[in-house]
Amino acid sequence: MSSDRGLEPGDSAPDFELPDANVSLNQEAIFKSTTFDESGGVIMFTCNHCPYVIANEERIESIASKCREKGLGFVGINSNDPIVYPSDDWEHMVNRAKSMSYPYLHDADQSVAHAFGAERTPEFYLVNSKKTIVYRGRLDDSPRDPSKATTSELADAIELMLSGEKVSVTRTDSIGCSVKWKI
Repeated sequence: MSSDRGLEPGDSAPDFELPDANVSLNQEAIFKSTTFDESGGVIMFTCNHCPYVIANEERIESIASKCREKGLGFVGINSNDPIVYPSDDWEHMVNRAKSMSYPYLHDADQSVAHAFGAERTPEFYLVNSKKTIVYRGRLDDSPRDPSKATTSELADAIELMLSGEKVSVTRTDSIGCSVKWKI
């Protein structure tokens, strides 16, 4: 099902190994296969400066916590070019990660973002135990103002996947900043 827009629900998620800026987790690198145990997990493309990410930090942390409680992995990946956006460099990632409970990975060569076809920050990929993408898209329908959200696509997809049911909404378009690609 891979499309011009990258990996889609039904596609296999590629393996990756990236350095973790969240030094409080005492890890130098994260392997997807060890991050996501037999239940699967969430891969979020994110960054430091995007107002959509910043507006959702509390909700993202809540989803990460729920994933841990339910035995799912959760990682954030920053693939932005720090030349274009200096606030997305490693030093700023380490500082931002102090407020995170999950791995914050640096995709310096942008190979992971290219492999997935990531388009926006934040953009979420829910992967099942077979490393198949079962949901790709947004957190909900109100990324700038959580109080106006009327949907909860990511949380709904997680609950359906964990209950063994088919995810009913497998794809939504993320709303946020574009990934800042290297020139």
